[in-house]
Amino acid sequence: MSQPNKPIFERPMFERIAIIGIGLIGSSLARAVREHGLAGHIAIATRSNQTLEKAEKLGLGDSYTTDAALAAADADLVVLCVPLGSIGVVGKAISGALKSGAIISDVGSSKTSVIKDLGGSLPDGVHLVPAHPVAGTEFSGPEAGYASLFDGHWCVLTPTADTNMDAVKKVRGLWEACGMKVEEMDAAHHDQVLAITSHLPQLIAYTIVGTATDMEDDSKREIMKYSAGGFRDFTRIAASDPVMWRDVCLKNKDAILDILGRFSQDLNNLQRAISNDEGDFLETMFSRTREIRSGIIEMGQDKPDIKPKDQT
Repeated sequence: MSQPNKPIFERPMFERIAIIGIGLIGSSLARAVREHGLAGHIAIATRSNQTLEKAEKLGLGDSYTTDAALAAADADLVVLCVPLGSIGVVGKAISGALKSGAIISDVGSSKTSVIKDLGGSLPDGVHLVPAHPVAGTEFSGPEAGYASLFDGHWCVLTPTADTNMDAVKKVRGLWEACGMKVEEMDAAHHDQVLAITSHLPQLIAYTIVGTATDMEDDSKREIMKYSAGGFRDFTRIAASDPVMWRDVCLKNKDAILDILGRFSQDLNNLQRAISNDEGDFLETMFSRTREIRSGIIEMGQDKPDIKPKDQT
């Protein structure tokens, strides 16, 4: 008879972790914390009774509540897994319940806004360590999570000059124990990088799929029937949580608008080249951009496509 997996640590890293918000990332974190024995107690909070019941049925935590402050009380670490637009509201709601020495972190993909929204509401002696685990799928809800979601992916921490370094070390240890590679970065730089690697592709996907949605019914059916891999990938991306992405656009507005401006200029150049039959320009552009794909594979962020075997 096989033995159950033993925790990585003889003692938990945290006596009590509170996870506020139990969607894809929150539920995956709860599963990973449980699997690796990272906390003595996992407190789950979400504002929806229906979602809370799902989380309890799945056994994601040790206690469940719709009161975020109750979950955060006496927690060593509180991880906010709510949409960016709710970060400030939740921060104010839990601030009075936080014990001295508690660590507050998050999982949002805009870090400047998190520092701004939380910085003024947290009491003295509470340490803010903004974090962004760069992992996810198009699915949402507590049932969508799985413990291995974070394996091999990057987590970016964006501490400020005033952040307690012991708190940073503990948050780093949490995400490393969940299987992530961790890097520290300036918040504004993080937002600029994510604007092009994540936020712009998401907006392009929504736009392309939106264009297909607005076409005549006959054309729409043919698009779905004959969709190639590229369009299928766009539909997967565009199926992501609309509330989350609404908040990302509004909270990382400056960086996204800057990248959108650059992209619009490149798109105009491409349109001009096609219109003027500038084949050399097109070939040069398409060849140059292949370097990015090669770099992503070399850095282990994707696997190369498998070529079919030569059947001749």
